[in-house]
Amino acid sequence: MPVFTNIEDLKDTYRRRAPRMFYDYCESGSWTEQTFRDNSSDFDDIRLRQRVAVDMTGRSTASQMIGQDVSMPVALAPVGLTGMQNADGEIKAAKAAEAFGVPFTLSTMSICSIEDVAEHTTKPFWFQLYTMKDTDYTSRLIQRAKAAGCSALVITLDLQVLGQRHKDLKNGLSAPPKLTLSTMANLATKWRWGMEMLGTKRREFGNIVGHVDGISDTSSLGAWTNEQFDPALDWNKVAKLMEQWDGKVILKGILDAEDAKMAAKLGADAIVVSNHGGRQLDGALSSIRVLPSIMDAVGDDIEVHLDSGIRSGQDVLKALALGAKGTFIGRAFIYGLGAAGQAGVTTALEIIHKELDVSMALCGETNVANLGRQNLLVPKDFEGNWQG
Repeated sequence: MPVFTNIEDLKDTYRRRAPRMFYDYCESGSWTEQTFRDNSSDFDDIRLRQRVAVDMTGRSTASQMIGQDVSMPVALAPVGLTGMQNADGEIKAAKAAEAFGVPFTLSTMSICSIEDVAEHTTKPFWFQLYTMKDTDYTSRLIQRAKAAGCSALVITLDLQVLGQRHKDLKNGLSAPPKLTLSTMANLATKWRWGMEMLGTKRREFGNIVGHVDGISDTSSLGAWTNEQFDPALDWNKVAKLMEQWDGKVILKGILDAEDAKMAAKLGADAIVVSNHGGRQLDGALSSIRVLPSIMDAVGDDIEVHLDSGIRSGQDVLKALALGAKGTFIGRAFIYGLGAAGQAGVTTALEIIHKELDVSMALCGETNVANLGRQNLLVPKDFEGNWQG
């Protein structure tokens, strides 16, 4: 295996090994991709405050996210098509997360089903729900997650309509890939990926195919998913979904202080400040840039997590120091999965953990719980003078 010292190393190997359509699916945003780029680059505007002559022994990154003990406040975000990045990808990522002591979140649009992941893990994982017009299917999905022992429901709020992602349209994104001349030419160069995919039976959307009337194969799946995301989702429907689940609920896709207040009023256990990795509303602010205003709005009323743009342990530190109690990584673990399977996900987690631990120490802190604004140098205009 190559020597991976940072997340970019994993990304480089992932790019060489993954089929183009799946690499582009991961490494892209909507429209001009401005928000996709800002999600990462805006972290660079925040600098760390170095402290010296502080006893750095006995450091700990251990924490809790929605009451669950974690080895560091990082969860694997829900990512669709993970099982197309690497054969049985959701199972491999879940096993890596379990061994490392961080939460794994399974996407509704996963290749491996809820039951597949439950069968291959020993601890509860989280399940992410997209709300569909087919309410019976949505209810059955919730019941399946309950039966599998999932310990939290992550309801995504920012995908009522699908943002246009040019690369996916140009590549003809599908699972499994449609065998056009262009696709076959590209797949011919990805022999490692192809051999692994030949060794698994999981090549379709496992939570959908066979679980919805009229959907038995992917020939009709694309049209169904495009038509089924629920544009009528509102806070009343969110409340009903929370009642159906009757357990820990995280609301993902919050990017506005008023929406954060509503989520707290509704009684959710946590929110995820997220713009869907820049894949929905292009031109929206980055997640890290809106985090301070959301913390000011909700304070301790609800647990706040941050998603979108994290590529290092220093990014995690900055999010925590600005008030978040947890973070989610999506692309960072996908890079590891695509580069080296389960071992690659573990490597991604190890890299982020080491960067968090060492940076925390050099900031003069020995416990992630103590991170705060005192550890940062933030530009005066970082939160912007935006007029709403």
